[in-house]
Formats: sequence, structure tokens, C-alpha cells
Amino acid sequence: MRIQVDLSKELQDYVTASSLREPQILAELREYTSALPLHLLQISPEQGQFLRVLVSALRVRKAVEIGVFTGYSLLCTALALPPTGTVVACEISEEWAAIAIDHCKRAGVADRVDVRVGDARVTLDALLAEPGARGSFDFVFIDADKENYEAYYEAGLELLRPGGLVLVDNVLWKGAVIDDEAQDDETRALRAFNAKVRDDDRVDLSMLPFADGLTFALKR
Repeated sequence: MRIQVDLSKELQDYVTASSLREPQILAELREYTSALPLHLLQISPEQGQFLRVLVSALRVRKAVEIGVFTGYSLLCTALALPPTGTVVACEISEEWAAIAIDHCKRAGVADRVDVRVGDARVTLDALLAEPGARGSFDFVFIDADKENYEAYYEAGLELLRPGGLVLVDNVLWKGAVIDDEAQDDETRALRAFNAKVRDDDRVDLSMLPFADGLTFALKR
């Protein structure tokens, strides 16, 4: 039997009140970002907490994040890493990267963060060329421009060790992926990406309708 809970605003508020634990530095970053024109690019605090629990549960030591924005998800990952852990973060905007780095410094985890500014495809190619990088990472989080999700995913799989996880955000795109009238480049790219991962026998797969849709791809 399929059971589905209608997540009303009241029930969502209950979930938040019953479970959300947001460190002060993350609350400050979220408040700062809320005043920016593109504030909707930031993940929710509930999703950030989920990310922290996931990184901790998987005992991640080496991570890659593709798409940083002002750094909420990056800071969540860094806070969950062990003191010797590292997250390589790809961000195209120097302005946004600077905000992320500043908050990581304030949180005392800047030594765990390696922010690389530029086209993420170029950054990932350079990372793959580094000695020992291939097959050495535990976790990859993708939350960037949707047209390049496939390229980021392929690079992520090469960087991951067997048993490493790729986590991909926005795979439901607020429902646009099932709207035949939505034919913009981002939506079409997400449809193609979702179909590709569904048929990819290199990974074990689960897509969850949490937040704006999350895909978990576990490298075999």
C-alpha cells in the first residue's frame, strides 16, 4: 500500500519546530542571503541539516561541492567533516565565493574548505588531473546550472571511490519536469539528466521528493 502524507504548511511548521537545529553561524548566513536578489538559490535550513547528518553518517573525509552560491550548503558540509576533512568547492562567482569563505572563517572551518572560482567544468578537469584524485572522494553534491548537470555528474563519478555518493539537488524543478509546456533549457536538461541516471548501471539510485527533489546515486 502506498502511503503519502499531505505536507501542509502547518505540518511543515511542526516538522521544523520538532527537528530543526540550526547553528547560529548558519542562521546568520541565511539571514544575510535572504536580502540578496537571488536568495532563492539557497537551500532551506531543513535541507542543510539533512546534508550535515548525511555527511556525518557517511563518515565523509573528502567531498566536492559544485555550485556554492553564498555558502550555506558548503558550510553545512564543512561543519560535518572531521577536522582533517576537506571539501573542494566549485563556484563561478568571486563575489559569492568571498561570502562563503568569510562565513567558513567565522565558523572556524576555513581550513576544511578549498574554494575554486571559475567554470566548474574546467575546475573539475583540473581536479581530475591531480595525482591521486580519481577515485579518492567520498561525496559529491551538485547544485549548479542545470544544463551542465550531466558533465558534473560524470566528473563526480570519476572522482568518487566505489561506495561514494553523488547527491543532486533540484531534480524535480518545482514540478516543471512533468509539465509538457515547460520547454526551457534548464527543464529539458533536467529531464534528460534524470533519464540518464535512471538507466545508469554504474550506480544504485534513489530519487526522493524532498525539498525540490534529491537524487542519490551510489557508485558501485
